[in-house]
Amino acid sequence: MHTIHEEKQIKDRSPWRAMWRGALMRCPQCNTGKLFRRYLKVADACPHCGEELHHHRADDAPAYLTIFLVGHLLVPPIMLIERFYAPALWLQFVVWAPLLVLLTIGILPLVKGAVVGLQWALRMHGFEGAPTAQKSLDSSS
Repeated sequence: MHTIHEEKQIKDRSPWRAMWRGALMRCPQCNTGKLFRRYLKVADACPHCGEELHHHRADDAPAYLTIFLVGHLLVPPIMLIERFYAPALWLQFVVWAPLLVLLTIGILPLVKGAVVGLQWALRMHGFEGAPTAQKSLDSSS
């Protein structure tokens, strides 16, 4: 038998809250522990609450979403500046290429964290969340 607190943890997993916590690069469960142990390497478990995070399958989706976001952030100003000021091509490249790289490097971990948080909230890829005691009972029968 598990406690009311454990039952609440099993049932209550808001996708928006989990995505927000993941985007802040924190554990989707406790909002305290670090989600990443390196730049894009998700920790195997939360150092604060112990929630297992190694189940995630956030492989290509964060990259595609980051490309989508960065493109939508940069294309309008690029087009407006080209239309109204028509700077030299070399100047456009010198300004926009580093900005594109920096935005991509900055946004990618946020998007990956949000994807991991969403997977956790939707109990995808092994994030079922059964209490440890219940898991041991199921395995013994």
